[in-house]
Amino acid sequence: MFSRILIANRGAIARRIVRACNEMGVPSAAVYSDADKDAPHLAEAGQAIALPGVKAEETYLNGEALLAALGESGADAVHPGYGFLAENAGFAEAVVEAGAVFIGPSPKWLRRMGDKSSARRFVEERGFPVLEGSPPVEEIGDALAAAESLGYPVMVKPAGGGGGIGMFVAGSPNRLKEGFRRTKLMAERAFADARVYLERCIDRPRHIEVQLLADGRGGALHLYERECSIQRRHQKLVEESPAPGLDRAGVTDLCERAERLAAEIGYDSIGTLETLEDGSGQFGFMEMNTRIQVEHGVTEEVTGLDLVRAQIEIAAGGALPERPPMDGYAVEVRVYAEDPARHFPSTGRLSVFRPPRMHGVRIETGYAEGQRVTPYYDPLLAKVIGSGPTRELAIGRALVGLKGFSVAGVQTNVPLLQNVLSDEAFLAGRVDTGFLERMKGSP
Repeated sequence: MFSRILIANRGAIARRIVRACNEMGVPSAAVYSDADKDAPHLAEAGQAIALPGVKAEETYLNGEALLAALGESGADAVHPGYGFLAENAGFAEAVVEAGAVFIGPSPKWLRRMGDKSSARRFVEERGFPVLEGSPPVEEIGDALAAAESLGYPVMVKPAGGGGGIGMFVAGSPNRLKEGFRRTKLMAERAFADARVYLERCIDRPRHIEVQLLADGRGGALHLYERECSIQRRHQKLVEESPAPGLDRAGVTDLCERAERLAAEIGYDSIGTLETLEDGSGQFGFMEMNTRIQVEHGVTEEVTGLDLVRAQIEIAAGGALPERPPMDGYAVEVRVYAEDPARHFPSTGRLSVFRPPRMHGVRIETGYAEGQRVTPYYDPLLAKVIGSGPTRELAIGRALVGLKGFSVAGVQTNVPLLQNVLSDEAFLAGRVDTGFLERMKGSP
């Protein structure tokens, strides 16, 4: 096992990694920007190292500063969490060159799966179904020709990144011209890669992802699926497991195919294979995220496995865990600091921040009362996860958890989340990626 792990991230995931390290008896070192100097996980880690500055480019995206912190900490491993440099192959290689272990996939998998268009071809060549789409397109003329072949509407997507960033739905050539320009600009800004590609749009798809663990030696393990269809601007807001209302035989087949793929290619860490379901039980590959997911706690609640611990143990050369049976249900909602009407980020001091302590309700947060929510990073305040032996109870506990969460000093999206969990269609499991646009009473 490692002598010390440097946590190259912030917020809820940094605190989650500290907790796993403490439970494993592994010392940890946490980095922090000037804006995060009051973050609660700094006191929970064994060591805290400042990254001067507040902007992400100065701190959590600054590979040189993180490598300097690695040297100062004396750590022999780096956990990148999610976001920032978690899927950056160059950073992973620099960590290895510095004599430490990158707790995540090998750089070759970060590159292979980080190029979304290439990843589509890669899995298709190995028999995994993919959504109909185009190779990367450089010019608008090529994009228009590809859309004509695919048929409108089409989705314009960055080739070099995921997470819903920069995606644009175009239902006509004029909209495609606008989306092509917007997506290229955002892709360059977010991923330093302006390439885009097109996918055929599915009417009312469901976003279903499979949690995977693999050891790089031909061993792989699926840990069932998560339903992630409740989204706003292609960003997930609600996740649950198991997925409601789908044919279990079809979902099991999807999970087993994903597991076989991970074993066949020699994948070597945690990962999530993401698909869209077309309403008829057919699944098409979208992308593979080569990191721990924001919503990993949903899977932990229905399997009893600690995924962060498993990720660390795999990186240290340990064996894969046994797959437990799926036990119960879990529903997660993401609480953001944002204007509930316009959905713009809300900043300020958390004059009140009191997460509930309730049976069957799990809270993941990187904030504490008195801390400031700044404009420099993602405005995720907390994740509220309700779990129980039935879906109804898991939803009810998540809803009670939201109602018992006291926050003042910033605005939040709690009203929207309460509306979702109380919505008749959601309660019946009738969900798809256009759910929020149709939901009655949606702020």
